[in-house]
Amino acid sequence: MPSKLDLTLEVVKRTDIMEGFVVLPRRWVVERTFSRLTHARRLARDDATLTATSEALIQWSMITRMSRRVARPRAHGRR
Repeated sequence: MPSKLDLTLEVVKRTDIMEGFVVLPRRWVVERTFSRLTHARRLARDDATLTATSEALIQWSMITRMSRRVARPRAHGRR
């Protein structure tokens, strides 16, 4: 049974006034996450037939990333 999540989605659009490269607010966070996900070999190509399989691979990749982040030693002076 699907559960409901209390999420807020904010769409950041470019305006026609902008010319060239302009950093959009918080978009870099999403792009960085997608970049890190594609470093997982299984996610480099989307050849999964079922969306559940793709979801599981994304979760596996994020669990691996976060567990490595927790396990690495902290540098002196960093929070």
